[in-house]
Amino acid sequence: RCTDLDWISRVRVNHQAVLKRAQYIQSLKVSKKQWQAAWLLKAVTCIDLTTLAGDDTPSNVHRLCLKAIQPVRLDLLKNMDMHDKGITTAAVCVYPSRVADAVRSLKAAHSDLPVASVATGFPAGQTPLETRLQEVRLAVRDGAAEIDVVINRTLALSGQWEAMYRELHQFREACGDAHMKTILATGELGTFTNIYKASIVSMMAGSDFIKTSTGKEPVNATYPVAIVMARAIRDYYLSTGYKVLDPIILTCKIIIPVCVCVCVCVGVS
Repeated sequence: RCTDLDWISRVRVNHQAVLKRAQYIQSLKVSKKQWQAAWLLKAVTCIDLTTLAGDDTPSNVHRLCLKAIQPVRLDLLKNMDMHDKGITTAAVCVYPSRVADAVRSLKAAHSDLPVASVATGFPAGQTPLETRLQEVRLAVRDGAAEIDVVINRTLALSGQWEAMYRELHQFREACGDAHMKTILATGELGTFTNIYKASIVSMMAGSDFIKTSTGKEPVNATYPVAIVMARAIRDYYLSTGYKVLDPIILTCKIIIPVCVCVCVCVGVS
């Protein structure tokens, strides 16, 4: 993987060009009827069904796991002749303290659905580094197959890209065999240039996925942000050959051009 950070400081994103591209994508016709249904089903399989509430309990997590195993009503799937295609969500996502509950529930249901866990001081990332690393280790110990880390926005906003790289690289090592998804919190990064740089640095540090937002920021996923991140994925792949995935779903009207672009960029089959 490329680890040359020198060129990051020279990167600039053309703000107006991104907005123009986003406007064009939004003007395209949306698939209808069976094609829309097919994309919506595909979207379901990309979702990490999540509970990140202060009142989470083992019983809440258990119900979430059952919903993840059967996310679409059986009668609807039968109408589409998809009842035997194994439609599930991509994963169940919980706080580190609830990982063991989710693993037990899925095992009891004889499901191999993976458990993802947020960590590293989610959503703000403002806890000490050692605390954030320990969160990752504990979640992996309890059976999490994916760790969703959040970047240190202070480092990104102040241009400390090498320091951000070092932190993320430590998270990557703490994940071990678990996948690492890096959440950029794009609504707090200020500029498209910062979003692009954060995307590239996250991939350099070993992220298996990059994600727009925690869902807790005032502004989360948007068309322009999706374009910037997809271009970063493409540029990184063309430079290194390394494949990173960002499943971007913004509304119930799937952004088919963006989804296709992302899949081509990262070599998803």
